[in-house]
Amino acid sequence: MKKILKPEEGDYYLSESGYRVFTEQYHLKRGYCCESGCRHCPYGYEAKTNSQ
Repeated sequence: MKKILKPEEGDYYLSESGYRVFTEQYHLKRGYCCESGCRHCPYGYEAKTNSQ
C-alpha cells in the first residue's frame, strides 16, 4: 500500500503557473518512482525513453 505524506516545508515549491513542483527531498521521503517524468526525480526515470 502506498503511504500518504503531508507535504512539509522544502518538499515543494510553486511554479510560475501556480502548480506544486515536488522536490527531490519529497520524492526520497515517498520512497518510490511514480514514472510520471517528475522534474526532480532522484530515481533517474526518463519519460522520453520510458526507462530508469
